[in-house]
Amino acid sequence: MGDRLGTGLVLVSAVGFGTLGIFGKLAAAAGLSIPTILSFRFLLATVLVWGWLGARGELSPLSGRSLVVGLGLGSLGYAAVSALYFVGLEFMTAGLTGIVLFTYPVIVVVLAAAFLDEPITRRTVFALVLAVAGVGLITGGDPAGVDVRGVLVVLLGAFIYATYIVVSRRQLATVDSRTLTAHVLPAAAVSFVVVGSATGQLSVPTTPWSWGVVLAIAVLGTAVPIFTFFAGLSRIGASRASIVSTVEPAATLVLGALVLDEPVMVVTVLGGALVLSGVVLVEG
Repeated sequence: MGDRLGTGLVLVSAVGFGTLGIFGKLAAAAGLSIPTILSFRFLLATVLVWGWLGARGELSPLSGRSLVVGLGLGSLGYAAVSALYFVGLEFMTAGLTGIVLFTYPVIVVVLAAAFLDEPITRRTVFALVLAVAGVGLITGGDPAGVDVRGVLVVLLGAFIYATYIVVSRRQLATVDSRTLTAHVLPAAAVSFVVVGSATGQLSVPTTPWSWGVVLAIAVLGTAVPIFTFFAGLSRIGASRASIVSTVEPAATLVLGALVLDEPVMVVTVLGGALVLSGVVLVEG
């Protein structure tokens, strides 16, 4: 029962994170800027996550070097990944953006081998080939529907996210992932508030619809997936949770087709299958 519940919770998390691209498209259509969307996303998610951890007695503020590293990971690493993801949505469908971003687990393995002395096996090399082939198939299979700028932007985001994961592993090996998340969220929020204010792009949603989309991003696309992932992780372990999480880009692809009427090409499905196969091979 514990395994089923744990798997179900991680599936809920994957689908929740998979909604980000959908709500991001809707937010852009509502006229909200990227700094506005992400400022409210992280501010609201911070309140929810800190409230949840506080209520459970699991709130452990970082201090000293760990605090500096944690805030740096949020203000620079996670903030950059989020910004690049939402920029990518301006060039590609939500489904394609989700698939390309999900190359990051394979990149993590390569970076871990280079900087954490983790061995590269034949399985790792094969997984990398599958992921690269998948992105190549998506990019080349439907050149009229894929903007190479979007692919490059999101691949850069995947690389930065992989770097974020490797740095956090190395620098904060003893810090609980929930505690790290609690510090990453407000740091990212401050980054977007500062950037948005400095560039004149920060605004407050003015309609019920735009507020609804922002709340959906913060709650359904951020806080709920965080809660359910950690709850599932404690039941089924990191490896199984990582594999189950590969449902995320598939969820984005399906939701994009259902909600936004985005086209789903055969090459997109095949390319996505190659990317996810590479991820499962790495995590398995």
